[in-house]
Amino acid sequence: MHADSSLRDASRARTSGLALALVSACAFGSSGVAAKPLIEAGLEPLHVTWLRAAGGALVLLPLAWRHRALVRERLWLLLGFGLLAVAGVQAFYFTALSRIPVGVALLIEYLAPALVLVWVRFVQRRPVTRAAAVGMVLAVAGLSCVVEVWAGLRLDGLGLLLALGAACCQVGYFVLSDHGSTAEEGEGARKPADPMGVIAYGLLIGALALTVVARPWRTDWAVLGRSAELNGTAVAAPLLLVWIVLVATATAYLTGVLAVRLLSPPVAGVVACLEAVIATVLAWVLLGEHLSAVQLLGGAVVLAGAFIAQRSTPKARPGASAPVAGSTGAGAEEGVSAR
Repeated sequence: MHADSSLRDASRARTSGLALALVSACAFGSSGVAAKPLIEAGLEPLHVTWLRAAGGALVLLPLAWRHRALVRERLWLLLGFGLLAVAGVQAFYFTALSRIPVGVALLIEYLAPALVLVWVRFVQRRPVTRAAAVGMVLAVAGLSCVVEVWAGLRLDGLGLLLALGAACCQVGYFVLSDHGSTAEEGEGARKPADPMGVIAYGLLIGALALTVVARPWRTDWAVLGRSAELNGTAVAAPLLLVWIVLVATATAYLTGVLAVRLLSPPVAGVVACLEAVIATVLAWVLLGEHLSAVQLLGGAVVLAGAFIAQRSTPKARPGASAPVAGSTGAGAEEGVSAR
């Protein structure tokens, strides 16, 4: 009787976890689709990035207060998450959106697992498996189809470099999280950082960093009083901003963390890979950004390569906990996206 009850509880937890992971993937996938019309309406990409980070930080401020001890215990981890996963990834990603399609920018960002393996092999000089090498090759080959290299790169070159910058920021955070978010042993040992607190402080630190770079006081606030266009349909700009802050940021991060706590990290990471698919479909339907059949096939190969590379990334040291956040590569162990 007790065993049956435990099985039912486990089944309910798994179902709830899958639902939350799917909600998180959908929420993250919608960020670019909501941000691009604001950028095309006249807001600078960095200003949209600042509004997202500052709005998310404000919403999650109670969590930051609850986990205020993290500032003393895990300052470097919080700085890494804020500067790379929040400020870096989002600034590069949103700026890339002003020049290339949403789906392409996100697929390029999914090179992060392959780039993590490059770091592990050539910088840390640690061996990688044959499966990891296969995943890396698949990701690069798929990306070649997405950007159509045989046609002399039909997409904007600077936009591609910006999207690659977002991927590199993801890698930088994964490397930091591997060192900074693990449990420590021996005298004065500390528990792993709570991902809820890391997210809250990451958004706060990211918003502060972006304030220096974006100079939000120069924002064209009049844009937020007008409408933006979604493939010819007028939508109130404030509504898009509210969606970015409440859904694509606060809801996306929180449901991602909760999903990992109900599922195993690998399962949550697999569901998180749907983010690129969701973003591409939404951009197709809502923005009219059509990708060719070859690009779609390349995108599928990129995701397959990212998945293989992700599963093949060397795990944390024995006795160490998984990294705190990230939707790909090492960071997938917590299933939380950096977008």
